[in-house]
Amino acid sequence: MSRMERREFLSLSSCALCGVLLGAEARAQDRAPGTGAAPEGRAARRASDLSPDDPHVREAYWYESLEEGLIHCTTCPHECRLPPGATGLCRSKVNLRGRHYTFAYGNPCAVHVDPVEKKPMMHFLPSTLTFSLAAAGCNMRCLNCQNWEISQASPLETRNYDLPPRQVVAAARRYNCPSISYTYSEPNAFYEYAVDTAELAHAQGVRSVWVSAAYINPEPLARVAKAIHGASMNLKVFDDRIYRELNGASLQPVLDTLVSLKKAGVWLEVINLIVPTWTDDMEMIRRMCGWFVESLGPDTPLHFSRFTPRYKLVHLPPTPEEVLSQARDIARGMGIRHVYVGNVPGLAENTICHACGRVVIERRGYRVLRNSLEDGCCDSCGEAMAGVWS
Repeated sequence: MSRMERREFLSLSSCALCGVLLGAEARAQDRAPGTGAAPEGRAARRASDLSPDDPHVREAYWYESLEEGLIHCTTCPHECRLPPGATGLCRSKVNLRGRHYTFAYGNPCAVHVDPVEKKPMMHFLPSTLTFSLAAAGCNMRCLNCQNWEISQASPLETRNYDLPPRQVVAAARRYNCPSISYTYSEPNAFYEYAVDTAELAHAQGVRSVWVSAAYINPEPLARVAKAIHGASMNLKVFDDRIYRELNGASLQPVLDTLVSLKKAGVWLEVINLIVPTWTDDMEMIRRMCGWFVESLGPDTPLHFSRFTPRYKLVHLPPTPEEVLSQARDIARGMGIRHVYVGNVPGLAENTICHACGRVVIERRGYRVLRNSLEDGCCDSCGEAMAGVWS
């Protein structure tokens, strides 16, 4: 694309417009975006009414059949046990006559082309575009969710597009995107669609970025890790009780996921959202940073992200900048070499050489203004910088 075409494409914020851009590759289904209801005059479908022959229904990869038609889903640590007709906590899988099916396959509700820095990934192919998509659903219940209109909805309640894996890969190539990101909602909720796309993309030389809350079981994660190249993982808080109350999940499986991705050689960056009165305890952040250095290493980037009032926490204020700066100082003092602050333009968004202190990648928002790395090394002192640079 030309510079003007790319700028115009990046400025689009409507999924409907993205359907126009993708032409025949994205045909909208008859659902109203994020409303939880079908358009006027149409009855909303129930998951229990779906058929295995539906084009967006596929048998789930990770489950076991139990007695009396029950199924046990093993994709994530919630491990839902569902009677026939019941939908899992993720809102995107259903027990149909004793077999487990996803109905979030090839029907994304959000499709965009983004700067990879938006994921956020600061050490992964900087200044490139990433083809980003999401299907409705999530296996978390975060009170502060920024995309709750799709994450807390079923694929039957959103305006979707027909976009099977092969067309996703083709579209990524068309829009000059060296990577595909599974993002906005939770890829573990549309696991089969995301992993099939990632595996196909891998075979065709297109990389994948898994943007996730990291709440997944080890075996499904192992398959993902073989197909993806980068992961932007949310570590919500370093306290199990708060995890359960704020996010509807538990801490240890998330920590296990981060360590497993690191061991598998996937490029990992971690986000910690600082929510006032919930996750802004500096002593807890200090403990988290100690675990981080010991378990993930000092070269793994850590992003402290600013909370903005959304969903069920609209009564809270945005995170003060001084709190974010204090957290960053703690992390750097604990030995983490690359610490960023998200959602605050101009605050800790540059990549700095840990050896000589020189700015090697200068950014403004999601734009890279200057990249002076030479073969992944600081152009001033020659120190190698951890990341995926080419």
